[in-house]
Amino acid sequence: MADKKKSGKIFFVMGKSASGKDTIYKRLLDQFPDIKTVTLYTTRPMREGEKEGVEYHFIGAEALEAMESEGRVIEKRTYQTMYGPWSYATVDDGQIDLSQSSYLMIGTLESYESIRTYFGNQDTVPIYIEVEDGERLNRAVNRERQQKIPKYTELCRRFLADEIDFSEEKLVKAGITGEERYENRDLSDCLRRIVKKIEQA
Repeated sequence: MADKKKSGKIFFVMGKSASGKDTIYKRLLDQFPDIKTVTLYTTRPMREGEKEGVEYHFIGAEALEAMESEGRVIEKRTYQTMYGPWSYATVDDGQIDLSQSSYLMIGTLESYESIRTYFGNQDTVPIYIEVEDGERLNRAVNRERQQKIPKYTELCRRFLADEIDFSEEKLVKAGITGEERYENRDLSDCLRRIVKKIEQA
């Protein structure tokens, strides 16, 4: 049986919390309307302003476990939060077909590595967003303050966890070097560099 000819790539946006990766992700979708998205699954509660099927598919832990037992989970991360375990997963549910389209995804370094392993190095392009830690913390506090019930303890846990999850050692091991890193000091300039990378890929 002949292999399908691949025409698309997965552009994977990642970064520590409050690095601006969500904003950049949305701006890139506006810039490249033909690039498709992949909706991840999560067991965490829906936040204010989020919608089912847009930011995530919000499901119960039992439903996610059933998908995993069926061999449909490409990658899964579970975090022990102050409010219990929250899982995030990419599921092989027919959303991704590289023979037809390119895709824009967003996630963690761990999830990027799993996606790269599943789909191959040549078809997975990392886009790592960086912001100075003090600025990130300010952004995170301001964002959490807008929630009906701010979860500052969870914010602090995530901030500290990011230092481990995105350590320099892990970034280098994953091949995230200077070329794949984009400093988000000025949003317009950061976007310009990423757009150029996608256009040349």
